[in-house]
Amino acid sequence: MLPATALVEHAREALLLTVALSLPIVAVAAVVGFFVAALQAASQIQDATLAHLPRLVAVASALAFLGPWMGTQVATFAERLFLMAH
Repeated sequence: MLPATALVEHAREALLLTVALSLPIVAVAAVVGFFVAALQAASQIQDATLAHLPRLVAVASALAFLGPWMGTQVATFAERLFLMAH
């Protein structure tokens, strides 16, 4: 591979990895936000804390649960890039 082509390929892989790692967290935030919005619409409680606190807790829990997997994916990608450079 040419160096420019390899750089573009690695950048593409890095962007896909970023999307793959952020998608579960964004999905958790969206699902929890949807349920909180439905609950607020049904109960007519329009408190800002009620809208953000469950989403914050859900995202923090998802990060704590998925963090090791995410770290492994990033470390594997970085290791592969460093081994190719030598």
